[in-house]
Amino acid sequence: MSIEKAYYLWASSYDEMQNKTRDLEALVAKEMLGDSHYTSILELGCGTGKNTQFLLEVSESIIAFDFSKEMLEKAKQKISSQKVTFKEQDLSHDWGLEANSFDLISCSLVLEHLEEINSIFEKSTNVLKANGKFYVSELHPFKQYSGHKARFDNGKEIEELEVYTHHISDYLIAAKKCGLKLIELKESFDEDNRSKIPRLISFLFQK
Repeated sequence: MSIEKAYYLWASSYDEMQNKTRDLEALVAKEMLGDSHYTSILELGCGTGKNTQFLLEVSESIIAFDFSKEMLEKAKQKISSQKVTFKEQDLSHDWGLEANSFDLISCSLVLEHLEEINSIFEKSTNVLKANGKFYVSELHPFKQYSGHKARFDNGKEIEELEVYTHHISDYLIAAKKCGLKLIELKESFDEDNRSKIPRLISFLFQK
């Protein structure tokens, strides 16, 4: 199923349905970003605001992008803070943002839906301030190799979303091309059981 149609259908039940990947990533974001405070944050793919609420606690202002009007409406219903600006935005198009304007860019569970990730790294590097950080968290490629992908129950059947596999080296090469330095890499497991395939891989890069 196309990503556009999937999130149109999924938006109404996204927060209520069990989702191990979503819930684990929310914990990882707090672990990796919660010890700092940021003047300005750009959130790529905010969805229904699962991380936006946390990011508000550690920032002065947020611009939150998502391509799905339906997901953004859910986020706006939950979050009314004047510190956050929600914007419908296709990440493959020009973002219309000033260079060197954000302390942190947060991108969680988004890049698997994009066939090409180099342009995201390039745009992110451009709008990051010097020493700004770029947080990326995705379903681990090892999970994808074993057949896992984003999916949801539409009430009648399980719908699988259109996704792309990006290898660990793809993220590191994209970052290196832009001059971003890797400062933390974290693999996260269900119930912290390290004998199993990790569910998530998360990176923290710095400009």
